[in-house]
Amino acid sequence: MLQHVRPAVVMMALFTLVLGLGYPLAMTGVAGLVFPYQAGGSLVRDASGQVIGSALLAQGFAKPEYLHPRPSAAGNGYDATASGGSNLGPMDQHLIDRVKGDAATLRKDAGGLPIPADAVTTSGSGLDPDVTPENAHMQALRIANARGVSAAQIDSLVDQMTTPAVLGFIGEPRVNVLALNRVLDQRFPVAHPQAH
Repeated sequence: MLQHVRPAVVMMALFTLVLGLGYPLAMTGVAGLVFPYQAGGSLVRDASGQVIGSALLAQGFAKPEYLHPRPSAAGNGYDATASGGSNLGPMDQHLIDRVKGDAATLRKDAGGLPIPADAVTTSGSGLDPDVTPENAHMQALRIANARGVSAAQIDSLVDQMTTPAVLGFIGEPRVNVLALNRVLDQRFPVAHPQAH
């Protein structure tokens, strides 16, 4: 019986080492060499080298001079350690009330533009770093007023910062919130900048 069990144990140990340890380490090494920025978390740094966020994770920008991200259900909001959706169904009264409240607040700043769905709904992770161009344009008037520039200047910047669908048909056009907010601070600084 030992002669039948021994090859199975040896093969299990071998495959565990090769596929459970060797392969993941090799792929991690290759990813670090070929795609160092992505493998390192797509970290975004300021001019002094300080990490200010990730291009892949939303942050809770709330001040009027900034582009606001989608609402978040991750933890207390934008908590990367508690990524996830709210799991509330479309008939859940809590979700209905939250969406109505958010829409009422946004109408004040929308300047008559329609409110896109991503402005009042959370993503599956609660950490979507992008918004639709429509969402960004809807916020242009509020941002322009807070920064003392024209809405047309903000709209033009949104157009410049819009990433098109991959190959023209995979995914949707999108605007990275952190990237746009960094450019806003560079081009149209606020007189008394405050933390977001």
